[in-house]
Order: sequence, then structure tokens, then C-alpha cells
Amino acid sequence: MALDKTNFKKIGGAGDQNLWMYHSTDAVGTVAGSGYFNDMTNGIQQDDIILVVGATGGTRTVDMLVVTSASGAATVTTTNGT
Repeated sequence: MALDKTNFKKIGGAGDQNLWMYHSTDAVGTVAGSGYFNDMTNGIQQDDIILVVGATGGTRTVDMLVVTSASGAATVTTTNGT
């Protein structure tokens, strides 16, 4: 599925790093995929943290993603920091 911007919220920040919460019915493997957050390039930046509440086979999961590329990038990339 695609990013649902209504489920993407900033919940904190300090200095040049922000903390975001994202709720999705997608599995974390999908959410962590390169380009999933492309629509957010103007909001997120490298080293931001995204807490993802997702689903795997109907079971809710929580994972932590670290943004590895975003500002000025054509593709937003993340790594799963679980």
C-alpha cells in the first residue's frame, strides 16, 4: 500500500532530530522499503526516527526506523533499527 499522510505525526524533536509516529496496516518490511516515505521529503530529514505501528498477518507490530536519506533526496530511505 501507499503512505497514508493522515497517519504520520510528529511527536517530538530536539535540535536537528525529530521523532515521528506512523500507523499502518502494512507490514514493516513494506513500510521500511526504499521510497515508501517519498511524499514526506519536505518534512522528514536524515537521522529522524519513525516509530512504526504496522501489521504482520493481522498481528500488530512496533518497529523503529532511522531515516538514512531524505532532505533534498528524490527517494527517502530508512533502516530498521528495531
